[in-house]
Amino acid sequence: MNKLFACVLWIVAACNVMAQEKSADASMNKVRLQFTLDETGRPGYALYFDGQTVIRRSELGFELVGNSALDKHFEIAGIEKKSVDEHWKPVWGEVSHIRNQYEQLVVHMKETAEPFRLLDIEFRVFNDGLGFRYIFPQQPNLKYFVVSKELTAFNLTGDHKAFWIPGDYDTNEYSYTTSPLSKIDAWEVEKKATDIAVRVVPDQYAVQTPLMLKTAGGIYMNIHEAALINYPAMQLHIDRDSFKLSANLVPDALGNKAYLHAPFHTPWRTVIVSKRAEDILASKMILNLNEPSRIKETDWIKPMKFAGVWWEMQSGKSTWSYADNLDSLDPKGQLIPSGKHGANTANVKRYIDFAAKNGIGGVLVEGWNTGWEDWFGNWKENVFDFVTPYPDFDVQGISDYAKSKGVKMIMHNETSGSATTYERYADTAFRFMNKYGYPAVKTGYVGKIIPRGEHHDGQWMVNHYERIAQKAADYKVMLDSHEPNRPTGLHRTYPNWMAYESGRGNEYNAFSDGNHPDHETILPFTRLMGGPMDYTPGIFKLRGYASYAPSRQVHTTLAKQLALYVTIYSPLQMVADLPENYEAHPDAFQFIKEVAVDWDDTKVVEAEPGAYITIARKAKGTENWFIGAITNENARTAVIPLDFLQQGKKYKMNIYRDADDADWKSNPEAYFIEHVHADAKTILRLKLAPGGGAAISIVAQ
Repeated sequence: MNKLFACVLWIVAACNVMAQEKSADASMNKVRLQFTLDETGRPGYALYFDGQTVIRRSELGFELVGNSALDKHFEIAGIEKKSVDEHWKPVWGEVSHIRNQYEQLVVHMKETAEPFRLLDIEFRVFNDGLGFRYIFPQQPNLKYFVVSKELTAFNLTGDHKAFWIPGDYDTNEYSYTTSPLSKIDAWEVEKKATDIAVRVVPDQYAVQTPLMLKTAGGIYMNIHEAALINYPAMQLHIDRDSFKLSANLVPDALGNKAYLHAPFHTPWRTVIVSKRAEDILASKMILNLNEPSRIKETDWIKPMKFAGVWWEMQSGKSTWSYADNLDSLDPKGQLIPSGKHGANTANVKRYIDFAAKNGIGGVLVEGWNTGWEDWFGNWKENVFDFVTPYPDFDVQGISDYAKSKGVKMIMHNETSGSATTYERYADTAFRFMNKYGYPAVKTGYVGKIIPRGEHHDGQWMVNHYERIAQKAADYKVMLDSHEPNRPTGLHRTYPNWMAYESGRGNEYNAFSDGNHPDHETILPFTRLMGGPMDYTPGIFKLRGYASYAPSRQVHTTLAKQLALYVTIYSPLQMVADLPENYEAHPDAFQFIKEVAVDWDDTKVVEAEPGAYITIARKAKGTENWFIGAITNENARTAVIPLDFLQQGKKYKMNIYRDADDADWKSNPEAYFIEHVHADAKTILRLKLAPGGGAAISIVAQ
């Protein structure tokens, strides 16, 4: 009896202590999180790395529609802590095994006054950073509610160097600016970005995530989000004086941010931190914060390379449209062909032959379906029906021909921003793909969104993109999304959602002034942190390719275009240039034919955002390695130890590098190929030209 009484007293005492508790912490190696409630019951957190403060105490909470807030007058109702160390295998990816190790802290909070609502905050501390999210438990006094503002903040410790693009609600396709936080001006950049048709930047000091930062003390930080589902994308408002970053959610047509129903949890807010830039690129934290695959059988999901009727339209050789305009009609009311339509049967068969000859698995065809004469700029519904071909595109004949050549056709579904139309036609479109044997689809959302007033990055469209990913999975179709929100690791949950554009791709070298030489050295630290990018690399004709702008050129060397197949990851990787431009350089094209798209291992050899990146990858199921090294506008020497190779084994190495006189401006197509032997003791020193790079294949002997 005395023992039972003592036990009850201990439980009561523990509960009293818990009710009075104002702080909690969790740590893993060099990363430490501290959670606190201040004197008003306002929750906040701080983050430390290697004994240094990297995020000062920062606010947490929400403002809700109806003059209600969940941001103070809380007490801690309970604390849960646990350690997790597990491994899992992705369906495809940069590595074949991923370790998921973290310390978890869940803080259960309760308001101290009516209506006594509950709010939990779940923190996970990893070796390389922090993820946290809000959880609204099921409760009697909070059921349906509308978020007007998320109060999450990241109070930084100084005027860090930032790699950023404006906080635009509808596009991510800006060139990156490198500046201190105190110099960020999104309006100045937006005003100059006239090559982007739809731009909405309401906040002069807002930037997109992933935001890459570097402190004066040499600490690298990356701020983003993971598992974005049923919630708007997060941007960051910059206070240029205090260096406080505040969550800035993309609103809907009414100005609201999110319509929620408890129980619910938000996406994770992520902070990756290291003293080595290479560790930022190697992090798997965002993937680990996503849920396991919802697709049980995944054998049909197969990474692949594909060619396509695409660059010739970007560069002005042919058109997406069949006729010059909708009014170009014959006496029978039929469209009069312009003679410039790229997606015609004979031309498509030429691409199929090219793909078959060179072992390229697929062919994408854009402009095959009716509607392209009036597809953009009028904010209209029902532009496309996704199943009706132009008269010169023989769907069945092309399908049969591709099958006879062992090539898969890649579908293209442009929506012109009308998500409502695509949702109405989605089952019809995917049944069409199944009927004609299309294993993958590239979707597009160019233009202002319908429902009118919604944005590409708002809650409604975030849900739309997920619905299409699920629909594609139902029909066993792989998905490559263009113009969606930035990825947040959902390719773990939907492994058929294999690639996104969501950034400024190689296409801007065709219809605008292009991408600066440092662009591809920034993308892996920003856009690619959340998932693969369909950047469309592999342009070989680097000058004189645009019929409407003869002086236009790509801001890389040819060798750098090869290297991008390794440094910019995608399991659906395009072989973007015209067949004849590859046939002019068969020796260099050999690398594109050989390079893998699925990997067992990845080593980030050296990296510095905005300057250079060297990555080595081991092809899935083989002993073969591929290396890509790129630089910005400055020449440099890449130093590449091959100590990741198997000890005692000999390898044959094919090096595709810039010629000694190569330069992206004056001599971009000059390259040199050498064949040498290597082993784990070999250290390569390769000179990279301004805007240049090197690509290497290493084959076990």
